[in-house]
Amino acid sequence: MKLITMPRLAVLAVAGAALSLSACNNKADDATEAAADQVEASADATADAIDAAADQMGGASEEAMQDQADAVRATGEAKADALEEKADAEAGHP
Repeated sequence: MKLITMPRLAVLAVAGAALSLSACNNKADDATEAAADQVEASADATADAIDAAADQMGGASEEAMQDQADAVRATGEAKADALEEKADAEAGHP
């Protein structure tokens, strides 16, 4: 259960940092960027849990699980990037 608890704390820390910068930017932009950070942190936490499970396996099963973890990370990063681009568009940034 510690693998789940620590990533949640990381998400809260990222959200707190994003909120502390809210006075500097557009609120809609900040909310979208915070959502992007949460998406990426959640994907990383899920991928870390998959990697931890893979470490308990061996052979082809372990490799397949690690490939799945890589795919989860890539998908999370792509979603976060899309949200960040949306935030830039909302803020009028190029």
